[in-house]
Amino acid sequence: MSIRKRQRSASSSRLATLSSPPSPPRPASSSASSPLLSFPKADLFLRLHLDPSPDDDSAGDYHPALAPFLDLHVSSASLNRSRYFAALLSDRWCPPPSSSPAGRLSLAVPVSSSCSRPFHAHVEVLRLLHTLDFAGTIRSPADALDILPVALQLLFDACVEACIRFLEAVPWSEEEEARVLDIAPLLPGDEAADLLARVSLPPAAAAGGAARSPSEAMLHGLIHSAIHGHPVPAATKAFVAMLLKDYPSRDCVHKVLDEAFLSRLETVKELMGKYASPDFRIAVDSDEREAIQKLNLHSAVLNVKHLLWLIERMVDMRVADNAVKLWSEQVAFAADLQKLLTDADMWRNMAPGLPMLVTRCTLRLANSVVIGETLVSRQVRMKLVRSWLPVLNVCRDIAQPMHSGYKSTNCQELEETFLQIISTLPVQDAQELLQQCLGFSTRSVDDCQHLVAAFKTWFRRAARAPQGGED
Repeated sequence: MSIRKRQRSASSSRLATLSSPPSPPRPASSSASSPLLSFPKADLFLRLHLDPSPDDDSAGDYHPALAPFLDLHVSSASLNRSRYFAALLSDRWCPPPSSSPAGRLSLAVPVSSSCSRPFHAHVEVLRLLHTLDFAGTIRSPADALDILPVALQLLFDACVEACIRFLEAVPWSEEEEARVLDIAPLLPGDEAADLLARVSLPPAAAAGGAARSPSEAMLHGLIHSAIHGHPVPAATKAFVAMLLKDYPSRDCVHKVLDEAFLSRLETVKELMGKYASPDFRIAVDSDEREAIQKLNLHSAVLNVKHLLWLIERMVDMRVADNAVKLWSEQVAFAADLQKLLTDADMWRNMAPGLPMLVTRCTLRLANSVVIGETLVSRQVRMKLVRSWLPVLNVCRDIAQPMHSGYKSTNCQELEETFLQIISTLPVQDAQELLQQCLGFSTRSVDDCQHLVAAFKTWFRRAARAPQGGED
């Protein structure tokens, strides 16, 4: 990555405010003397002295006579690698002999109350001016971030390039990332873009008006990866579920999960529609039809499993309102399922897990409504029961062999949940739906106490005198 000197010169006036013009060092008696640090081929004395920033809280207590300093014996030839020092040492800027002793320079170092070694970064940059040992000096992002502001101040282009190249290639901590964002405005455009590309979209991409934001696109991709073909699907789904739950924007997660749910639901409906289509049954011969039906039903079972995982995520995050509404509107889908489930040989041979999976999907959504995790309107609650009660009746008959009082756990729970939803409806609506629940009854009344309680509740309410009065 080349450094464009003409780009950086535009910022030199801004950076020059961080340093002081050449001036004679104060006498050693004005402050405690510091040990002299000498570099090879030294022919010039340079004093680093603290200069408080106007914004620093300690500026009011600053006394120039008491300011600490550090003296260095440096090589003017090495300092010329810095465009700041090259200009400072040129004939144009050298002070007249009467104003300052020859061979002496002074450089102001801004005071920072949070820095315990105020001269360290400047000394390291001066050392690099003499050695050019960037690889040996810049060993961590913290090193590069300490050195880079001073290199920018002194217009030491090779050092700036080395720092940026190092920062671009290595990981950053959160604190280091914040420091990169702080210093980026001081960098020329190309170098700043290389660093900022890691932490934000370029302006052109951000203003592109994409259908999805970057975060939505990432979450969508994660859900797709969790659902489709990962070698360890259970571990991947658990990890993606954790990311979704911890993501700070619930609206973003809601949108992405709604899209994934709708996509899976449409796929399942298409597959079930092919099974139920009379045109398909006529168009192909029996052997070919059986092979295609088997493939379609296997795909349907797989996609219903994906639907169940998405429903669990939505319910867990309390963003299942749209899913409940969509599920309540699937009258045609429910009818196709009933056709399949009445063909016992077909589903038992090709899709044995389908009744249980569909029941669990309905149960998970309905239960979230009952316990208040998902709030939907009265019309949606009524349609949810009306659409899926016939499927429940078929699934219950499948799971309950003749002459036995056994009911599957899922069917029993869904019966109870539907009855609780019915109890939230107006008396007339509840009357219509309760009459369709007689199939919940068993030979022993003790085994259908949930149905007994539901009817007792309805009769109690129906017998009550009208409330509220009429105008």
